[in-house]
Amino acid sequence: MEVIVSSKQQQPLVFAYYVTGHGFGHATRVVEVARHLILEGHIVHVVTAAPDFVYTSVIQSPRLFLRKELLDCGAVQCDALTVDRIASLEKYSETAVIPRETILATEVKWLRSIKADLVVSDVVPVACRAAADAGIRSVCCTNFSWDFIYAEYVVDAGSQHRSIVLQIAEDYSHCEFLIRLPGYCPMPAFRDVVDVPLVVRGLHKSRAEVRKELGVEEDEKLVIFNFGGQPAGWKLQEVFLPPGWKCVVCGGSDKEDYPPNFIKLPKDAYTPDVIAASDCMLGKIGYGTFSEAMAYKLPFVFVRRDYFNEEPFLRNMLEHYHGGVEMIRRDLLTGCWQPYLERAISLKPCYDGGVNGGEVAARILQDTALGKNHASDKPCGARRLRDAIVLGYQLQRVNNRIIGIPDWYNLAENKLVGRSSEGSQILREVEDYEILHGDPQGLPDTMAFLKSLADLGARHDSKKDTDEVRENLAAAGLFNWEEEIFVARAPGRLDVMGGIADYSGSLVLQMPIREACHVAVQKNHPAKQKLWKHAQARHHADHEKLTPILEIVSLGSDLNNRGPTFDMDLSDFNDGEKPISYEAARKYFAKDPSQKWAAYVAGTILVLMTELGVCFENSISILVSSGVPEGKGVSSSAALEVENHVVGAPCGVMDQMTSACGEANKLLAMACQPAEVLGVVDIPSHVRFWGIDSGLRHSVGGSDYGSVRIGTYMGRKIIKSTAAGLSKGNNKDDLDKDGIELLNNEASLDYLCNLPPHRYEGVYVDKLPETVSGEEFMKKYANHEDSVTTIDPKHIYAVKAPTRHPVYENFRVEAFKALLTATTSDGQLSALGELMYQCHYSYGSCGLGSDGTDRLVELVQEMQHSKASKSENGTLHGAKITGGGSGGTVCIIGKNFVGSNEQILEIQRRYHVATGFKPYVFEGSSPGAGEFGYLRIRRRNVTE
Repeated sequence: MEVIVSSKQQQPLVFAYYVTGHGFGHATRVVEVARHLILEGHIVHVVTAAPDFVYTSVIQSPRLFLRKELLDCGAVQCDALTVDRIASLEKYSETAVIPRETILATEVKWLRSIKADLVVSDVVPVACRAAADAGIRSVCCTNFSWDFIYAEYVVDAGSQHRSIVLQIAEDYSHCEFLIRLPGYCPMPAFRDVVDVPLVVRGLHKSRAEVRKELGVEEDEKLVIFNFGGQPAGWKLQEVFLPPGWKCVVCGGSDKEDYPPNFIKLPKDAYTPDVIAASDCMLGKIGYGTFSEAMAYKLPFVFVRRDYFNEEPFLRNMLEHYHGGVEMIRRDLLTGCWQPYLERAISLKPCYDGGVNGGEVAARILQDTALGKNHASDKPCGARRLRDAIVLGYQLQRVNNRIIGIPDWYNLAENKLVGRSSEGSQILREVEDYEILHGDPQGLPDTMAFLKSLADLGARHDSKKDTDEVRENLAAAGLFNWEEEIFVARAPGRLDVMGGIADYSGSLVLQMPIREACHVAVQKNHPAKQKLWKHAQARHHADHEKLTPILEIVSLGSDLNNRGPTFDMDLSDFNDGEKPISYEAARKYFAKDPSQKWAAYVAGTILVLMTELGVCFENSISILVSSGVPEGKGVSSSAALEVENHVVGAPCGVMDQMTSACGEANKLLAMACQPAEVLGVVDIPSHVRFWGIDSGLRHSVGGSDYGSVRIGTYMGRKIIKSTAAGLSKGNNKDDLDKDGIELLNNEASLDYLCNLPPHRYEGVYVDKLPETVSGEEFMKKYANHEDSVTTIDPKHIYAVKAPTRHPVYENFRVEAFKALLTATTSDGQLSALGELMYQCHYSYGSCGLGSDGTDRLVELVQEMQHSKASKSENGTLHGAKITGGGSGGTVCIIGKNFVGSNEQILEIQRRYHVATGFKPYVFEGSSPGAGEFGYLRIRRRNVTE
């Protein structure tokens, strides 16, 4: 403990320092800034929810005042490694939005009562507004802001929480300037920025003193385990550490018994001393651990956290200075630590920047409180624009691109005409490969993927340990480049008609889009398989003999903060002599959310084992590169599944069937229950389809989709029950034989699509309630006969609208198909468009609409009914939400000529102006996986 004695005799200034409730990292850096302010003789009031010892263990001074108050909630965690995005937004609303007026009144009164000279926020939004209301200047000091963090959560959760982000940004705008810390995220809300070095707590003891106190010999290796919130029931084990290693545990439970090579630190231990005395750190990346590892040049073995959106920026800086090693979550939990620890101590971290950010920040705060203007005289528009564009780029997430500035202008433009491939340069690169089977068909994305393979092969040949993105290094070492590689391609799909009515048996019409996913696959005997070091260590520890391994690299993983690599023993898919169940596989992949994406790839192998009895005796290496944007309702996951099935397994569901069986510039017609391809429907030459992304992340796993499905099956059950009652009721004698047979058929109705609209309206519509509680429904009907969903007794379900939708949707799709194949007429496009509009509004009545998709449809209607459009006999004629609804993409139909393209671009422009989001436009088509086939390639420079 350090007793702080003022070094100045001047009149003390009063600082009100607000600290976010998100983790200890903020509190520990506030301690360092506050310590320097107090050394200068000033008074610091800290508003915090952190325990007192975080501050008092470092500062013992009558000039430090602690006020316990939580004015924001940070991020709500499902577990130690995963943020619950929706719960975070709801908790923030509960903590800071609902009581906002009371908070402001209270804080203004308190600030005036302490006679604060300056308000400092790290980085509580409402503190800046309270300071403005109290007439006091304010400054923020941080590496990220909550508008950046929550913005992505809103993209995922929907527009109902959008006002939270806007209010936070507005609050920050009252701040005079931002003291920006290294490893920062884009923060366009702040008017001006002053950069400072790392804020790092200083050392109190030497390395030798600390190791002596811990009982660690100088020749022993020491890892500090900084990992709070460990999984329930999980325990540290002696075998987790290599021989000659010891581990000090921060924040461990007092109730747990630790192995002899693990040392539990007291909760109030001064961790910077221990960090500096260690050989490496193992834990989660936060500002506190990151800054102190950087400052003391300590290698950091980290486990990726899901939806901690500041983490990628800290991680990139850590790796830039050769200080980071990523550990797979499974290896953390199973104790396969040795290869990571050994890799860590071989690193030579080289951060050489300043570490006196606390002192520098305190001096800036003091000068500001005394009236000095630290805001730059130069215009800040360029910096704010850069931050805004990077933030927007992060949120739009165009796949298959690494985060970085140089490409985003091109990515955002997405012009509909004049697109060019990389031309002859790509062709020259592709000549590195001999194509032994198949045809790239001149597809630009396929040629670009082959070029990327050539680049990876060249990178591997160079044998250089470069500063490149981790996934590229892993990909370069994935294949035996002298052996054959198989390449498959599968496009996403645009849901033209049918959508969610598929599970009610409706006909569906879908078009394969131009954007596609590519995979490169290689099989090798286990003895020849190239293994990553951590996989090698686990494999040798678990098996006496060689067994097949699956290794996957996903390019563009950082765009979604996923783990870039995945590996598993293929024997994990076995339960004795049989494959494991699909339910067991779901649980297997759910263990690590950052690698859950791998289920879409590896799961296809289990399907082949289960459905076709395929036995995998060779190891498999897979490289995935997807250009199908995620969460847009265009089946990015289906494309990935299909190309992994391209060796011969049927997919069996709608999206996958389009990706597999679709043909370029044609609609695939499918009956959904049972899944059956009915053929393709030619798109007339005068008709064209586009897709425009609303910017609202679509998810078929969302609560709205599930509730609508349950309501649909409830409606079917009520119709069946009603039909059974009518066929046996008092009015039975009024029915002829055919009428009774019809009711009997409807009493055993398999799919709602088999119920004609006239029967629905004439017999059943009045029997269906608008809504019903789960409890009430189950009391009367026992169950809803759907194995996929579960009724919540407390939930109120819409019934009539979800039941009506598939009955009419099937009719609409049949009519749509008939119109497309009919003789061209003046009213054809208008009728097709009207059917799409009806489908869109039916989605909305089910509760599956969204502000964004409704706005896009309205813009199409504005274009359609404009005088200019009418003078050209119409251009755009209809639009509808697609897929599972609740966001995602809108499908548009129009006349196939240049005027329609111009109107699509105008809709894109207007939507951008109205929402701040520039939507991605899907246009064009490409062959499905079946039509494309596969490529078998081999490098030409390999000696035969």
